[in-house]
Amino acid sequence: MDDYDLITRNAEEVVTEEEVEALAADPDGKRAYVGYEPSGVLHVGHLLTANKLIDLQDAGMEVVVLLADVHAYLNGKGSFEEIRETAEVMREQFLAYGLDAEQTEFVYGSEFQLDEEFALDLHQLELSTSLNRAQRAMAELQGGDTAKVSHVVYPLMQALDIEYLDVDLAVGGLDQRKVHMLAREELPDLDYEVRPALHTPIIADLTSGEGKMSSSSGETISMEDSAEELEEKVNAAFCPPTRDPEPDDEGNERENPVLELFRYHVFPRFESVTVERPDEYGGDVTYDDYEALAAALESGELHPADAKGTLADYLDELIAPGRERLEELRA
Repeated sequence: MDDYDLITRNAEEVVTEEEVEALAADPDGKRAYVGYEPSGVLHVGHLLTANKLIDLQDAGMEVVVLLADVHAYLNGKGSFEEIRETAEVMREQFLAYGLDAEQTEFVYGSEFQLDEEFALDLHQLELSTSLNRAQRAMAELQGGDTAKVSHVVYPLMQALDIEYLDVDLAVGGLDQRKVHMLAREELPDLDYEVRPALHTPIIADLTSGEGKMSSSSGETISMEDSAEELEEKVNAAFCPPTRDPEPDDEGNERENPVLELFRYHVFPRFESVTVERPDEYGGDVTYDDYEALAAALESGELHPADAKGTLADYLDELIAPGRERLEELRA
């Protein structure tokens, strides 16, 4: 796999392909960033972008992880002291998950977002950005209408983060797309260069295959889960014997979250996946890539129950180091 394929692997969108191709031609020492609002224990949403950061490190890039304490404060997630305590826990979990400490720089937003230069640039963006434009960008992140002035300032700060962190590539979930587009539109007016962006997919709700897997509803997988809890959640997941399930009774489009977790979480971290089965059910079988496993499920060669059991085992292997680190920090 060449550097471009590794950098863009499992990306839902590449903005723009030409810019990322130029970056991939000489990735050594280039800097990519993801911002995370410190709001709790790492879950699969965090880990999906973390998998992409590991890909970028494997390609030779340096990674900047923004621990967005000011953003969390603006979003009502607690005092700065509480938010920073959460951020330090997240930092330790990212390293336990597999980010290379020597290639990863962790930065608090408050290290630069409270400085005069940043504040003046932010005010300039406030003057040039319509309220509707900022609201649209934030609504994508909030999942609904914005309610406070702080919420519309939030995406403007994210746009400036790209410049102030001195990065060559912005990475985020697909829900970050409007923020990155806002940055590409507005930063040139401040005489700042635009940067390319990668957007990772959104994993569907575990039990229905619809919408987005949500930590707020409890229907997610996190580093806090025990092996038993993880197995229980995966066993209850929606997993029809096809990668393209039929819409539900109300016509809502659905995805197969079990296959999505294999594709975006397991196969990027393991060279192959082995399903262990008794001989009377076909014996053990090894899949070297996601497509082979998905095709086996669709053909009936792989039963959904066997796929779920295998998924739980591999996810537990990925999550266990972070779970153990969390237990150590709480002891």
